[in-house]
Parts: sequence; structure tokens; C-alpha cells
Amino acid sequence: MAKEPRIYTKTGDDGTTGLIGGSRVKKYDLRLEAYGTVDELNSWIGIVRSTDIDAHAKTILEQIQQKLFVIGAILATGENASALKDRFPCKKEDVELLEKEMDLMFTVLPELSHFVLPGGCLPASYCHVARTVCRRAERRIVELSEKVKTDPLLVVYVNRLSDYLFVLSRKVSQDLKVPETLWIPGNL
Repeated sequence: MAKEPRIYTKTGDDGTTGLIGGSRVKKYDLRLEAYGTVDELNSWIGIVRSTDIDAHAKTILEQIQQKLFVIGAILATGENASALKDRFPCKKEDVELLEKEMDLMFTVLPELSHFVLPGGCLPASYCHVARTVCRRAERRIVELSEKVKTDPLLVVYVNRLSDYLFVLSRKVSQDLKVPETLWIPGNL
């Protein structure tokens, strides 16, 4: 009978972690900040997907989660294993899927003339939390890309994903018949 592998390795006890390819970096390295934030985003999207939203949105969110795992792996790959990054690219079609999904939702959403305050119902609120984490992931990836070669399409995808999550929050509110709370500056 095969021995069950342990989740703990103790190799990170010195404050470093291993990248794909074997190199080690400090746990506060920009690369870890980037892929750690992508991992956090993936977890929030998992929460959105586990709420009472329509089946189509759940399917798209699962596809997004799969792509975020790929993006995390790309970001976790050290320069000494850069050939691995080419095996799992972020593709233009991935960005186009998000745009197509937003265009579909726009056909049924009312035009927006004000900012929307996050909230209303839990699924929409979770979409907003995921959106803000997505924006942070984008900032971390941009920062990393100034120091190491990074596929520019990763930034495009994550940028578009934050837009998608905002539009999804609106669609979820509409589907659940929960009115959006608009930010009206004159009401201050």
C-alpha cells in the first residue's frame, strides 16, 4: 500500500518557498504576492460559485477558476523553468470569453448612470469582494512584470476579469430581484 504524502514539508520553515523549477525565494517575494493574491481571488470566486446563482454563471466561474490555477502556476514558475510557462499560456480566447459573457449580461441589465455600492445580497457582495481582490492581483502582476518577464496577456485577463465580476454582481442582483444601491454624490 502506498504511503500517503504529507502536506507539510518543513522546507519553508526558513522563510523561503520553492518555485516551480526548483529555485527558492523569500515568502514576501513579489512573485508570491502575485500568485498568492490570484489564489485568494480563486477562493473568493469559489465562494461566489457556491451561492445561489444561475447554472451558466457557475459554469463560467469554474472555467475562470481553472484559468486562475494556470495563471498561478505561470506566476509560480521560476526563470530557470521558463519553458514550462509556454505550455500553459493565457490566450486571447480567454479574454474574449469574459467579454462575450459581459456582452450577454449587458443585454438584460439596465443602463448604469451611477456607481453601485457593494452589497444588496450575499452573492453580489461576494462578487464585489472577488472584484476588489482581482484588482489587487492585477496590481501585483503589473508590479511583478516590471521586474521579471511576464506575459502581458495575464494583466489583460485579470483586468477583464475584474470587469466581469462587477457585471456579474449586477446580474446576480437582478436575477435575485435585489435592487442595487447607487452612489448618489448629492446625498452626502
